[in-house]
Amino acid sequence: MTASSLPHVVIVGAGFGGLRAARRFSRLPVQVTLIDRQNYHLFQPLLYQVATAGVSAGEIAYPVRAVLRRQRNARFLLAEVTDLDLSNRRLLTTAGEVRYDVLILAMGGQTNFFGNATLARHALTLKTLQDAERIRDHVLRLFEHASRESNVEKRRAMLTFAVAGGGPSGVEMAGALSELIHGVLKRDFPGFDLSIARVILLEAADRLLPAMPPALQQATLQALHAKGVEVWLNAPVESYDGTLIRLKDGRQIPSRTLIWVTGIRAAGLAERIPAPRASNGRIRVQPTLQVPGYPEVFVIGDAAYLEDEHGNPLPMVAPVALQQADWAVANVQCLLEGKPLLPFRYRDPGMMATIGRNQAVARLGRFRLRGFLAWLMWVVVHIFQLIGFRNRLAVMLNWAWDYFLYDRALRLIEHPEEKPEERQLLV
Repeated sequence: MTASSLPHVVIVGAGFGGLRAARRFSRLPVQVTLIDRQNYHLFQPLLYQVATAGVSAGEIAYPVRAVLRRQRNARFLLAEVTDLDLSNRRLLTTAGEVRYDVLILAMGGQTNFFGNATLARHALTLKTLQDAERIRDHVLRLFEHASRESNVEKRRAMLTFAVAGGGPSGVEMAGALSELIHGVLKRDFPGFDLSIARVILLEAADRLLPAMPPALQQATLQALHAKGVEVWLNAPVESYDGTLIRLKDGRQIPSRTLIWVTGIRAAGLAERIPAPRASNGRIRVQPTLQVPGYPEVFVIGDAAYLEDEHGNPLPMVAPVALQQADWAVANVQCLLEGKPLLPFRYRDPGMMATIGRNQAVARLGRFRLRGFLAWLMWVVVHIFQLIGFRNRLAVMLNWAWDYFLYDRALRLIEHPEEKPEERQLLV
C-alpha cells in the first residue's frame, strides 16, 4: 500500500492533545498531517515561570518538526485554519486547501473575558509565549518607572500587581510574582522602599482551588499569606481601565497591572463547527468524541464538552486532552476497521499546584500532600513532562540557580513598551 492510498488523518492543533494524537498514529497504516499556526509545542503549565523570569521562552517550547522527524507517516504544516467544510471533508488554511478522511480537532482554548470589553482591552493574559514575555517586560518596566517616580500614590499604583483567578494558574502566578518582587527585585533596587509593593489575588468565589479538598485550599491560603500575597475572596472584577480595578461590590484598587487567568473558552474555530455547543463555546461531542452528524470528525481537549458520571463537565486541563488523544486514536482505528467505537472514560490523575519555593499542594488519588514533599513532586513531574533533554536540563539548572542563590538570571526587558491603543481588542 502506497502512502497516497492510506487514509489521510488531519490533526488541527499541536498542543498536548494534538501532538499526542499525532505520535500515537506512528504505527498505524495512515498518513498524518498536523497543522498549527505556531511551529512549536508549548508547555503551558510553565508560562507563569516565563512571566516571572524563572525560565526563558525557549525552554518550555519545542519545535514540532523535531518531535515528528523520525515518524515516517507524519508531516507538519505551518498554517492557520480559517474555515471548515465538513460536508466535503476539507479545510481552508492560510497555506491552501487540505482534504482529509478523518479529522481530529485539538485547537485548544482562548482567554474568556465573558464579554467584558474593558478587561479585553487592558488586562494582561497568560496563554501564549508572547503573553508571558509581555507580563515579564511589563513588571520589570514598572519597577524602573516607579524607582524614579516622586509621587507616592502613582508609585503605589505602579507597584500594585493584581492577579484575577484562584485556580492553579492564578495561585502559581501570584506566588511566583511575590517571590520575584520580595526575593529578587528587592536586591536589584537597593535603597528603593518596596514596602508598598503588593500582590493581590482576586477570586470571585469563596475559596481557592475549587477542585482541591478543603484542607488543601486552606493550606494554599496560608502559604500565599506567608509569601506576602493578599488574597481577596468573593471579589469578582467588574471593570478595568488600565489604572483602576473596580470590583462588583464597589471596592476599587488603583493598579497598573491586572493579570487575567480566570476564564477560558474554546478557540474561535469551534464556532464554525455545525454542532451544539456549551456556554463557553465547547463542542458537545458524542461519548466517542465524534461530532454529531460527522462520524469522521473528532474533537478533543479544551474544545470538547463531555460530562463525567456525576454530570459535571470535564475540566479544560492537559490530562483530559492527553487521555482523549489516546482514546480518539483508538476510535479512529476502530472506525477505519469497521469496529464499534468505545465511549470515553476519564481517569482523574489528581491535581497539583505550586505556591513558590518549597510550597505546593497535591491531590493524588487518596493522598493529600502539602508543603515541601508536594513541591518536590511538582518539580519532578513538570521536568519529566517537558519535551527535549536540553529543555529539561535548562529548566533544572535555572530552578537550581534560583533555589540556592535566590536569583533569576532572566530579568530582561526584551520588547519596546506597548501603547494601550495597540493592544488588540478580544471579547
